[in-house]
Amino acid sequence: MVTETLSGRVVVPARSGRAIRLDRGARFRIVDLAGAQVGDLFAFGYDGRPVLTEHLSASHTRAHTERTFPAVGEDFVTDRRRPILRLVADDSPGRHDLLIAACDPERYAVLGVPDHPSCAQNLTDALERLGLGSGVPVPQPVNVFMNVPVAADGSLRWLPAPTAPGDSITFEAMTDCVVVVSACPQDLTGINGTEPSPLAIDQLGVDHR
Repeated sequence: MVTETLSGRVVVPARSGRAIRLDRGARFRIVDLAGAQVGDLFAFGYDGRPVLTEHLSASHTRAHTERTFPAVGEDFVTDRRRPILRLVADDSPGRHDLLIAACDPERYAVLGVPDHPSCAQNLTDALERLGLGSGVPVPQPVNVFMNVPVAADGSLRWLPAPTAPGDSITFEAMTDCVVVVSACPQDLTGINGTEPSPLAIDQLGVDHR
């Protein structure tokens, strides 16, 4: 019997981001530890060099899958239209987003809090901790657990993430890559419930017993 086992956990504190390197075929799971927390997921192709030139692209993925978000078993692709992550399992209510940009200092300046933490800055900080990505543009993220439905008239609603503690979503690396997860610090629109909380990145191994 083949089962997945937990080989390592990285806790992503509330309002911050963390990065991990993954080899092709490795699997990881993003876990909502407290519930109602959005995670901004970024992925970059990685060939061992300190310059990252290829990234997971939300717009290319929508064109590739012809869906607003991939189904289990489908791939996320890069700006070069190459698979980078596969959606393996979704043990959550299944509300995710590929439309909304990462929050950034400019967004919070408009909202009147210019010094607020942001997913854009969390991405930069997480890559710099690995010695990577100086000056990398911020791609549109995969917003896991984010609940922003599109109404019939095209308007958006900013609703709390519907996840409960322990809900998760699992991915497989389709190429060597660096993955960054930001526990979104947004506390002005209500998408993270009453307040932002931590996430976890679980690296998974395989048990063949």
